[in-house]
Amino acid sequence: MNDQTRPPTGDDLLAEIERLRKERNAVILAHYYQRPEIQDLADFVGDSLQLSQMAAETDADVIAFCGVKFMADTAKILSPEKIVVLPDMDAGCSLEDSCPPEKFKAFREAHPDHIALTYINCSTEVKALSDVIVTSSSAETILQQIPEDQPIIFGPDRHLGGYLNRKFNRDMLLWPGVCIVHEAFSETELLKLKAQHPGAPIAAHPECPAAIVEHADYVGSTSGILQFAETFEGDKLIVATEPHIIHQMEKALPEKTFIGAPGADGNCNCNICPYMALNTLEKLYTALRDLEPRIEIEEGLRLQAKQSLDKMLEMASGTIGKGDLDTID
Repeated sequence: MNDQTRPPTGDDLLAEIERLRKERNAVILAHYYQRPEIQDLADFVGDSLQLSQMAAETDADVIAFCGVKFMADTAKILSPEKIVVLPDMDAGCSLEDSCPPEKFKAFREAHPDHIALTYINCSTEVKALSDVIVTSSSAETILQQIPEDQPIIFGPDRHLGGYLNRKFNRDMLLWPGVCIVHEAFSETELLKLKAQHPGAPIAAHPECPAAIVEHADYVGSTSGILQFAETFEGDKLIVATEPHIIHQMEKALPEKTFIGAPGADGNCNCNICPYMALNTLEKLYTALRDLEPRIEIEEGLRLQAKQSLDKMLEMASGTIGKGDLDTID
């Protein structure tokens, strides 16, 4: 990289991002799992689908999505007329990677009587092969509308599917995918932390393994966990999800203490999403400058994928980005 193309640094970098935001008529989105410095300059910070919906409602020409690829793809599905850029195209997702479209297609064909209820953390191609997409905040509402005698395939997150099976006494056929971040939490270390902070409730994302979820006082989406942080009684909360969400908690509630649940090595480092971490301010600047890397989706595929998203919005529009998966008694 020569000096003319090298991103500026420090305050100059922030000023250039701001200049390009205005010049490109861009909206900058940041997921809760992004670095604090990216969250702080974004126009919107939130859950993946919630961000895509917010961006679709703006008059922006460009969406710069600081998240992972399936999230930027969703933004393009909902806003095909807008340019969508992702700061690093290698920012993938272990759940998406665990569910290749050709294998999912074969799985569906092997179970023709099942409908596919699919978590939004999947590729556009898998969305196009699905009947209804769900988010962690809409899954319960949608599942309760499906007759109990209707066989269901749930993918790609087996922990979220297992949680729903247990809670609603369902028998969904689970695709064997996991989130590497939430899989890394350790029950032993969580119990040690709980003993160090007696009385502190635990809030967990349903992508966590059952052994973590069963100790939680609250289970919900990232937005739901943030809502719980505002309303729980007490001044300490143990948080079992990607630790960058704590930045928003500390900004909103500086009087409270938030403790990241540890991984198997006793610390939180293994729970930082390596894909989310690929996005940087420098890469955001370059994406806005060059309008690359750009998300492109073939129109026929986009329309097929949009059908399963539209079905979700039809069945659970009031819960998207707002709700939770309830409190465990």
